Amino acid sequence: MTSPPSHSTSVGVHESVPGSIHMRVRAVSEAHPQYVVVTLGSTGDLYPLMRIAKTLQALGRKVTFITHAVHAKQLHGSGFAFVGLGTEEDYLRLVQNPDLWDERKGFSVLLANYRDYLEEFDAAVRSVVGAAPIVAIAHFLAVPGAAILRERGLITSIVAVHLASSSLRTCHDPLRIGPITIARWVPMSWRRALWRFIDTRWIDPVGIAQINAARASLNLPKVSSSFFAHIEDAPDLAVTAFPTWFAPIMPDWPQPLLPGDFQLFEAAPQDRFTPELSAFLAAQDKPLVFTPGTANRHAAAFFASALAAVTSLERRAIFLTTERTQVRANLPATVLWQPYAPLSQLLPHAEVLVHHGGIGTTAEALRAGTPELVAPFGFDQFDNGACVASLGVGLVIPSKRLRPRKLARSLRTLLSSNSIRSRCAELATRFIPPHDPAVLCKEIERLAHGQHVV
Repeated sequence: MTSPPSHSTSVGVHESVPGSIHMRVRAVSEAHPQYVVVTLGSTGDLYPLMRIAKTLQALGRKVTFITHAVHAKQLHGSGFAFVGLGTEEDYLRLVQNPDLWDERKGFSVLLANYRDYLEEFDAAVRSVVGAAPIVAIAHFLAVPGAAILRERGLITSIVAVHLASSSLRTCHDPLRIGPITIARWVPMSWRRALWRFIDTRWIDPVGIAQINAARASLNLPKVSSSFFAHIEDAPDLAVTAFPTWFAPIMPDWPQPLLPGDFQLFEAAPQDRFTPELSAFLAAQDKPLVFTPGTANRHAAAFFASALAAVTSLERRAIFLTTERTQVRANLPATVLWQPYAPLSQLLPHAEVLVHHGGIGTTAEALRAGTPELVAPFGFDQFDNGACVASLGVGLVIPSKRLRPRKLARSLRTLLSSNSIRSRCAELATRFIPPHDPAVLCKEIERLAHGQHVV
C-alpha cells in the first residue's frame, strides 16, 4: 500500500549518530552528493528504501530519510537524519478508511490530501539543504514533489524507485489493470485509449488537480500531462526494486531505466520471536501463515475464511495482524495470533503463506521457498499475485472472492503439489548469494551524479 500523508508536519523528529545508459545532461559538483530518500505508505514501502538509505550511509554519504512520522520507531537508531511527515492520527485516519481498499475509490483516497503533502515535502527538504548537491531517491508517488523542488533549485537530480512493476504502466502484454488482464488480441490503440479513460475518469481529476494547485501557489507552470505520465517523465533515472525474472522490462517503460533487485528487509536483533511463537513453532507440524499486510484494518473476513479453512483441513495456523479485533477472540489452540513476526525468520518454519500480495511479502516468500496463496485487496497486489501465479510458485484468489471452501481447496493444492514446491525451491536459489545493494547504489550515484563511486 502506498499513500501520501495529510497536512500536519513534524520536521526533524530525530537524528541518530552514526555504463550504457544515456542520462540527461546536468551541471553537477565534483563533490559527493547528499541524499534525500523519501517513501510513502506502509512498512512494505518503507523497508526497501531504508535498505537503500543504509547502504548509501555505509558508502559514506549523508542521508536524510523522509516518510510518515508514524514510522519513527522503525527509523530509530538508523544513524541518519529522519524527517517525519504528518501525524500518527493522519496515517490511521487514512488506513482506517474502508474505501482505501476499493478497486475504484482507493487511488482517490490516497490522493485526497496530495497538495498538502507536496507543501510538507518542500518544507522538509528546506530543513536539510546543505552545500553539497542533493539527489532525491523517491518512491514513485513522491516524484511530483521532487520535481517541484528541482525546479526551485533545491535538488539536482531525481531517482524514482519503483517497488512493483504495476507502477510502471505498459500497453504491452501482460497488461493488467487491477484484477483484470487484458486479452492479447486487444489492439494497441484500444489499450492506449483504455489508459487514457482511466486517467481521465479516476486518476487525473484528483492527482493532477492537487499537483497543479500546489504548483500554482509556488508560481510554477501547470503540469499538462496525466498524473502517471508526469511521474514517468520527471525523473532523471528510474530504478526497479525487483528483478527482471520476476517482472520483465517492458518496451514502453520510461528511460533511462536501471534494473535492480528486491530490497529485502533484514530483521534487527531485537525482532525475535515471542515465547508463545517459539513454542508454537516447536510443536507438531509446520503451520500455515496468514497476513493481510501491516496497513490493512479491514481484513476480518480474510481471517474468518482462514479460520474456517484451517479448521476443515485440521491444520495449524499463525495469524499476523497488528489489529487484534480483526481476529476472533476465542481462537482454538491450533491457531496463534501474533501482532508481528519478521517474515525472513518466520517463513522457513511455514508450510504455506497466505497474504495480500504486497511486494515485500511476496519477495520474502520467494526467498524462503514457501508456496504462496495471494488474496489481493488493491493497488499493486493484483499484479504481484499474477506474477506469483505465472512463476508457478502459488495461486491467487481475489480477497472479495475469498470463501472458506475455495480457500481450503486451494490450500490442499499448495500442500500437495510437488511441482509448486519444486519451483519454489528453484527460485529460492536466486537469492543465493544474497543481493548486494551496494552495487545498485553505486550505479545509481554514477548515473544520477555523473561520477564513478569506489
